Amino acid sequence: MPSPPPLTSLRVIEFAGLAPSPFAGLLLADAGASVLRIDRATPGSAPPLPTPDLLTRHKASLAVDLKSDSGVALLHKLIPHVDILIDPFRPGVMEKLNLGPEVCLKWNPRLIYGRLTGFRRDGKYATMAGHDVNYLAVSGALSLLGRAGENPHPPVNLLADFAGGGAMLVVGILMALVARASTGRGQVVEQNMVDGASYLATFVRFAQGTATGNRPRGKNLLDGGCPFYDTYKTKDGGYMAVGALEPHFYRELLKGLGLQGSRWDGKGQGDRAGWEEMRRVFAEKFKEKTRREWELVFDGTDACCTPVLGYGEMKGDIAAKEGDQRPAVTLRETPLLAVRKDARNTSHGQGPGVDGEGYVGRPLVPGKGGAKVVEEWLGWKEGREFTVRDGGMVLKDVSKL
Repeated sequence: MPSPPPLTSLRVIEFAGLAPSPFAGLLLADAGASVLRIDRATPGSAPPLPTPDLLTRHKASLAVDLKSDSGVALLHKLIPHVDILIDPFRPGVMEKLNLGPEVCLKWNPRLIYGRLTGFRRDGKYATMAGHDVNYLAVSGALSLLGRAGENPHPPVNLLADFAGGGAMLVVGILMALVARASTGRGQVVEQNMVDGASYLATFVRFAQGTATGNRPRGKNLLDGGCPFYDTYKTKDGGYMAVGALEPHFYRELLKGLGLQGSRWDGKGQGDRAGWEEMRRVFAEKFKEKTRREWELVFDGTDACCTPVLGYGEMKGDIAAKEGDQRPAVTLRETPLLAVRKDARNTSHGQGPGVDGEGYVGRPLVPGKGGAKVVEEWLGWKEGREFTVRDGGMVLKDVSKL
């Protein structure tokens, strides 16, 4: 029988942000941590509206008036009892709230204080607003992305926001937890998306000094310059992805395409002078069949040729398309929480799942579930230790706590 998820005993306060910081909290929550999102209170009698954040799986929310002394005081009382804090704000915001790392680590020396910014805190862009495309741009990574002759183009906001930001912040938090196990002390973990994206591009940067990547953008082996590492449109408007780099995989690709014995067989693979003609021939061949027909040709082979699947079709054909959403990693002894509420998925997650098959985010209304988490953490009761005022939770009587 598996044990509980690996981070079950950890308590996390995640100040509400967008994209990368909620993703960091999501990774921790899926691993069993108790994650409490701190939302801004919305005064008024109308029920609060859900926030734009959809990365709320396994989380609860606490609405707090950060402009109120009693609201901030409530956080002052919570922080000594948590393990991890996630700060998504620009430099200086938490300090203005008297919630900066120096103060919080004084109250709780074991606290892991995770800070996530877009630009470097000590760089020339530190005070400027930005988005994923800007962080990629100044990291150098954006200069590597895109087709030859076209503008550099970001892969939506996957690379800087989520990989270089949220995921890398969690890597730092886990490192700090390991260090705390031996030192007994927490620490500040600073992550920015510029450094995160730059680090993720390590191999590509190194490859610029080799035959793999020493040509201009879009003319290298892995960036669209190579016809046997590319995507091709099929007869029905679908796409197939080709990654037949090694000679034995390449031969399997030619076999599936019916091109054995062609001029590109054998040494022809490495003849760059013929690559554009090869690309044209490959494109014509792929248009001869539907995507499904090509799947039947290449499934089970080593041609490194697979369909380009869309999430919409994966939802409706889970068994055939490997579309079931699972936790990011599988820990056999302490598996992560289930991503969806479906008994069939029990071998790929432990404990409660969520509605929506993992493809649909569920907005979290500010304040939902927060009182229950505070009671679980500290034994506090509404009306005794805290109350709700102007849409936010505040300490009932600061002098008695």
